[in-house]
Amino acid sequence: MRKSARYASLAAAGLLALSSLTACANDAASTASTSKGDGKGTKVKIMVGGLDKVIYLPAMLAQRLGYFDAEGLDVELLSEPAGVQAETALVSGQVQGAVGFYDHTLDLQTKGKSVESVVQFSQAPGEVEIVSTKAEGDIKSPKDFKGKKLGITGLGSSTDFLTKYLAVKNGVKVSEFTPVAVGAGPTFISALQKGAIDGGMTTDPTVATILDKKAGKVLLDMRTPEGSQEALGGPYPSSSLYMQTDWVNGHKDTVQKLANAFVKTLNWMSTHSSTEIADKMPADYSQGNKVLYAAAIESSLPMFTKDGVMPADGPATVEKVLKAFNPNIKNAKVDLSKTFTTEFVEKAAH
Repeated sequence: MRKSARYASLAAAGLLALSSLTACANDAASTASTSKGDGKGTKVKIMVGGLDKVIYLPAMLAQRLGYFDAEGLDVELLSEPAGVQAETALVSGQVQGAVGFYDHTLDLQTKGKSVESVVQFSQAPGEVEIVSTKAEGDIKSPKDFKGKKLGITGLGSSTDFLTKYLAVKNGVKVSEFTPVAVGAGPTFISALQKGAIDGGMTTDPTVATILDKKAGKVLLDMRTPEGSQEALGGPYPSSSLYMQTDWVNGHKDTVQKLANAFVKTLNWMSTHSSTEIADKMPADYSQGNKVLYAAAIESSLPMFTKDGVMPADGPATVEKVLKAFNPNIKNAKVDLSKTFTTEFVEKAAH
């Protein structure tokens, strides 16, 4: 009872404060990356598709644990609300690395861009398909997506890709429902509550907040390898550090240091509780509700790898998913071996 009361009393304040989360995340990242101020570390800019999202938690955690500094790196973490925007920043050369979904590497290859995952954070999407309480009677499975408005972070994002796949797999054409770009956090929640979307795909901590507010219910849970297997037919490597192949080949020492830091972080996550992880993150990430934030991390922990290595059947599952609805990939020959490398994470393990 005491825990429930705490949830209820803090939910409103937490939601209000979440509205400035991305800005705060940027501030926290900039402050942390320049805190030593010696300028001696190798400078690396990494764009994250939402620094406050639990699926991308290793990026900020590596910094908070001091692992970048220990490797002699001066890492600046920047934040965009959707992974597709992180991809754009990488390809345009604004940043050296992107933390986003691995599936972008396949999509980019068909567009003539050579990009590869160098550290694979996860083996499941970490995404949840949520249905609003108003629409839960009408949407019992993806077969009911027809005619519905479904929230995604952005057009061309991984939430867009996965939503389309779930529709097509269940007999609904891409043209038969409307994807609506609503971001994550308060914008997603507001759209759900106002009926601007009937449901949508999002991640923690947004999922935890929606359930706490009783604004929606879970339709499909892909935060675990088992959930990924059930919804997508195999492991679905998602959040990763990916970089342009030419840059990787020209800066192997720097990439190795990044891999060392991230593998240490993933290993640290596998040996610490969700509460201990939450305690390490910037204070504003929990928005005054540490219990709810720790619960959000707990729900998503099974998605993470312990060593940064690409799961064996992962790339093939991603290709299968994208080929189901993406005409660019359906008609293209994708060389999966060029979409990821385990060279750096394997060295980091020793």
